Amino acid sequence: MKRVLLHICCGICASWSIEKLKLDGYDVTGFFYNPNIQPVEEYQRRLQVARDVCAAYGIALIEGVYDPDLWQTRVSGLEQEPEGGTRCEVCYRVRLAATAARSGQAGIEFIATTLTISPHKDEEVINKIGISVASQAFLKYNFKKEDGFKKANEFAKNKGLYRQHYCGCSYSVRSGSIKGR
Repeated sequence: MKRVLLHICCGICASWSIEKLKLDGYDVTGFFYNPNIQPVEEYQRRLQVARDVCAAYGIALIEGVYDPDLWQTRVSGLEQEPEGGTRCEVCYRVRLAATAARSGQAGIEFIATTLTISPHKDEEVINKIGISVASQAFLKYNFKKEDGFKKANEFAKNKGLYRQHYCGCSYSVRSGSIKGR
């Protein structure tokens, strides 16, 4: 069976993404790597939901190192960028590059990301970055399709899971939460 390391931005987004990948014949391992999430209490809440969702689907979860200082260094100078702009692209690249590196360490041949499930994120930009960091190993998915975002939120509601109200970084809070709200 083909193996995929799924970058998980949050547990709720992972629910439909895991299900879809399994339907498509992949053996899924989760990877929670999100140094952008602030404050640390929010990071811990999202990590716990990722653990709960992975347990519900019976998949392993690899927890990346939480290093908000690294993330801050990478986005330095981009603080005034609008939500969805260059700062977000740098953020995607940081997380997808770490996913690609971790998949190599674990001997997992493919990577994908739950980031494309959000109606507030441009899957073409995310997939382009994924391809640039992982070449043929990146699976281009648009998890929004087939009502993925709706299914993920229904899953969360049915399981009583915490649902965040902003992308994750302090700048997304400042900009009025998620683009379009």
